[in-house]
Amino acid sequence: MSSYRAPLDEMAFVQNELAGLAQIATLPGCSDADPATVAAILAEAGKFATDVLEPLNRTGDRSSTRLLEDGSMRTAAGFKDAYWKFVEGGWNGLGKNPEFGGQGLPEIVASAVEEMWHASNMAFDLCPMLTQGAIEAIERNGSDELKQRYLPNMVSGHWTGTMNLTEPQAGSDLAAVRTRAVPQPDGNYIVTGQKIFITYGENDYTENIVHLVLARLPDAPEGVKGISLFVVPKFVPDGEGRPGRRNDVRAVSIEHKLGIHASPTCVMSYGEQGGATGWIVGEPNRGLEYMFVMMNLARYSVGLEGVGISERAYQRAVAYARERVQGRAVGLAKGEKTGAIIEHPDVRRMLMTMRALTEAIRAVAYVTGAAMDNAKRHPDAAARARHQAFVDLMIPIVKGHGTEVAQEVASLGIQVHGGMGFIEETGAAQHFRDARITTIYEGTTGIQANDLVGRKTARDGGAVAKAVSAGIGAVASRLAASADADLRTIGAKLAVAVASLDRAIAWVASSYASDPRLALAGSVAYLRLWGVVAGGWQMARAAEIAKGKLASGEGDAAFLKAKATTARYYAEAILPLAAAHEALATGGGEAALALAADAF
Repeated sequence: MSSYRAPLDEMAFVQNELAGLAQIATLPGCSDADPATVAAILAEAGKFATDVLEPLNRTGDRSSTRLLEDGSMRTAAGFKDAYWKFVEGGWNGLGKNPEFGGQGLPEIVASAVEEMWHASNMAFDLCPMLTQGAIEAIERNGSDELKQRYLPNMVSGHWTGTMNLTEPQAGSDLAAVRTRAVPQPDGNYIVTGQKIFITYGENDYTENIVHLVLARLPDAPEGVKGISLFVVPKFVPDGEGRPGRRNDVRAVSIEHKLGIHASPTCVMSYGEQGGATGWIVGEPNRGLEYMFVMMNLARYSVGLEGVGISERAYQRAVAYARERVQGRAVGLAKGEKTGAIIEHPDVRRMLMTMRALTEAIRAVAYVTGAAMDNAKRHPDAAARARHQAFVDLMIPIVKGHGTEVAQEVASLGIQVHGGMGFIEETGAAQHFRDARITTIYEGTTGIQANDLVGRKTARDGGAVAKAVSAGIGAVASRLAASADADLRTIGAKLAVAVASLDRAIAWVASSYASDPRLALAGSVAYLRLWGVVAGGWQMARAAEIAKGKLASGEGDAAFLKAKATTARYYAEAILPLAAAHEALATGGGEAALALAADAF
């Protein structure tokens, strides 16, 4: 059985050549992110992922977690010890504010490290991943008192954090939230209600858990405008910042899930014994706005889950295809060494598809991460705004398309294994089961697509979307005129795909204004169109750079040739899907609505 190995060469290429790590290192507070230092960090993270996290992935899938009668949690064997090795290694605070004990490294570095955690053991990383988002929400919106009380312990990893949105009757409709928060004379609040699907709502790793909870004040207006955000700790900190009295919040059950078995998904009860003590974050009735700080970071991270699982499924499939002996590949000369299924044409097709999809979405995610750094740290306000607009457009694409890609890649991984892929012992099935939640986490693909259509395209008449598409078109035009045959082909294919994207942007912007239902009926296809073209954009850039380095004799020739070959495959086999997505995003949506009226 294969072992996970972080694709360090691939990560370095994307960071340095596509995401602009050297430029990121010039931003305020990023001087430590030089290529040599980042390479050393990634190498150490890769070792931790391979040596500590991956060996627990299989055992965690089998042993799961248990909620004990006293309400405490027994996590999967070895996970608590791994968590404290993770904390002691400083990984929890890698990208966090040094003011609260973090290392302050840029997102483009943290993203690559996070991909490794997801690839090696997604169930483990869901705990620190949510803590990162909770830290961000408190730091951006909380009072100085809340920051000082909670952030140092959360950044260090001694306390974990959760996000409590969903309720049994509400689902993704947060306007229907019923959890209540009643103000008290001392300035605190009594929180009562129930939340479901709370990842790591309970654990045995740390001495305290900090829950961020959406709730309504007694005089709150109806709908999403009446939601506030509260910090509700498992143990109320005492005057010295240590866990004090037990708060009235408990996990009352854990869900039995298709995958990520080692991650406890809890039903949380607030107020069974009179009410949990909470503290408001920011201003009343702005909770959803604040929670979206955490939500957007989580959506980006879930997109990275898609990248990580895709990479791991691909590595496992390649290893199996090289070892599995079955039949004789068609077309090989007599006497030529044969037997391994990697020689079979369709197996190679599947592996190339897995590889191309994974490399493309990784590049899109890392480039988005670099834009997040520029949006946060660039000294020029106009540049920050421009990068933030790009980030806002790309987050639903990274999350929505990236997780859909993970389904496809993990499914192909099972197919490469044949019948053995359906057998749990090979490990291929776990990737598929674990990946399945990613298209649901933090808003389904449909919700991401609605956001991309309504807020990110139609709201400004498609201005940002058109600007980004124009940049992609410029790359296509440049490559289409290249003297290199591969680059010429890639450029021509990308140009056709960009034309599909341009037409879809214009259609979505105009249709949403006149009939939102028509635009939303094709919204997922519109999101997938963006994902396919954005991936083609980054693969085209990668091919151009790889070809240039080969011509000048720079770098690892074998790696660079493989990079150019994978980009050519993406252009030939995946970019043509843009036309189909365009058809579904435009006329297909209208047809679906019309036909559904008679079918249901």
